Amino acid sequence: MQRVFSGIQPSGIPTLGNYLGAIRNWVPMMRDHECIYCVVDLHAITQPFDPKALASQTREMAAALMACGVTPDRCVLFVQSHVHAHARLAWIFNCVARLGWLNRMTQFKDKAGKDRENAGAGLYVYPNLMAADILAYHATRVPVGEDQKQHLELANDIAQKFNHDFGETFFPPIEPIIQGVAARVMSLRDGTRKMSKSDPSDQSRINLTDDADTIALKIRRAKTDAEPLPAELAALEGRPEARNLVGILAAITGQEPQQVLRAHEGQGFGTFKGVLTDALVAHLGPIQAEMQRLLDDPAAVDAGLRRGAEKAAAIAEPIVARAEALVGFLPRG
Repeated sequence: MQRVFSGIQPSGIPTLGNYLGAIRNWVPMMRDHECIYCVVDLHAITQPFDPKALASQTREMAAALMACGVTPDRCVLFVQSHVHAHARLAWIFNCVARLGWLNRMTQFKDKAGKDRENAGAGLYVYPNLMAADILAYHATRVPVGEDQKQHLELANDIAQKFNHDFGETFFPPIEPIIQGVAARVMSLRDGTRKMSKSDPSDQSRINLTDDADTIALKIRRAKTDAEPLPAELAALEGRPEARNLVGILAAITGQEPQQVLRAHEGQGFGTFKGVLTDALVAHLGPIQAEMQRLLDDPAAVDAGLRRGAEKAAAIAEPIVARAEALVGFLPRG
């Protein structure tokens, strides 16, 4: 079985975009892959954050994953900072990666903005830690969106240079698993921008904890256009908001966007939004109930994460110890 690694930041309640674009797709992979899933709290501190909220947000994200079917009995689920091998290998990779490689990373430029001189060094070397997250487990498959392919390419560059520098084919090549339909769920206020937890407007996203009334209000207010739904997908070209809502309904009901259009051809958005709301409420309701049940028993969530960290460390520790030996570090004995 191929080993899969993926992580998600604990930066607030997951959105519909996080769920449809990543979390939901993790579940079927557990059937035929060895899956290692991680709440990446080390990555979370590379940008401004609230230390008083980080622990609770980490637990909330873990509970959300479990509620969505990413259960500790079917995969390795843990918190990144609980397995010290990540940080140890990341430091080695900081020394292996070249500045020229990091300078090409577009995500740093996007996140740091114009005031790059004041960005934390952690944000700059974030891709090296991401490489360590994957390679500490010799994972060979990583589910990514198009916006993360560059980081995966860098991880392979780091692995190849490490192997070359230390004379052993130790780290394996990593291949992306590109997500399919609805991998990029867009903002409800701007169909050209990805749905994001960091958007100042809560109306731009559906949160997994939104109740039925909130979901109905947000969908009703979602930006659309005056044209009815066409019969063919190609006719949605230049209509990003319409395409986004069609894609969401397709993903939440397990259809292709073309099937959705054929079922709703000629409808205005008043009717279509009602259908979409009903589908979202029906699908998300059980997840919300299970997430609340888990959060009402935080000790059980923490116990599951502790067991996951033990399983993760059992895999990563010998791999990272061997990497340290190849570098030439004196064993602790």
